[in-house]
Amino acid sequence: MISAQGYAEAVRPVLDRVVESQTEEIGRAADLIVTSLRAGGVLQAFGAGHSEAFAAELVARAGGLVPTNRLSLHDLVLHGDAPRDVLADPKLERDPAVAHELYPLAGAQPADVFLVASQSGINGSVVELALLVREHGHPLIAVTSVAHTARVAPRHPSGHRLADLADVVLDNGAPYGDALLPLEGGGAVCAVSSVTAALLAQLVTAEVVRRFHQAGEVPPIYLSANVPGGDAHNHALESRYAGRLRRTA
Repeated sequence: MISAQGYAEAVRPVLDRVVESQTEEIGRAADLIVTSLRAGGVLQAFGAGHSEAFAAELVARAGGLVPTNRLSLHDLVLHGDAPRDVLADPKLERDPAVAHELYPLAGAQPADVFLVASQSGINGSVVELALLVREHGHPLIAVTSVAHTARVAPRHPSGHRLADLADVVLDNGAPYGDALLPLEGGGAVCAVSSVTAALLAQLVTAEVVRRFHQAGEVPPIYLSANVPGGDAHNHALESRYAGRLRRTA
């Protein structure tokens, strides 16, 4: 039945499976991030299309890690030299050349760790960025749908999928096509990857913080900017990474 209740009932077991099946990989991702942050690195997060939601969930939010930087196709215009019209191209994320403009805009340093999210894991910009990340020696965490990526052909000329290139693969648990509720006559509605992405982002964050606490260290965590003292607390932590954390639109 297609309804709010129907979606709620369908999504709960997906969330449970993500928690149960991804525990080990979440721990491995947290280890990579902690190692990076202890070395003065920054978590660089990228997603194209609706996978931008994963990067947004990790970067510059209350209760999240301060040393994080969000990469976006919009950076080509906001921080690069591309004309605004480039963003009107619905196939922009399929273009491998885009990654060669995005990576320099990240201002990545050797200790940085990258997290790249893509439901399908097959588009050119995503795979090419992953190749560049590996070429420059950064650890790479991928977030993708294992069920979806296994059923579609790669669009990158190398024949690689995002999952093929990652040190750690986090399965977002979304089905092929992303949507959960089948329609009569074919197709489905109500996507799930953004919901599970938010869950995975917070699970990884929790494991990163746990590792800092176990070592007797204070993790660099944002306070809400909308509570007293939040701005001062956050600006003090951000100052440690001056020029490395973009906090613009």
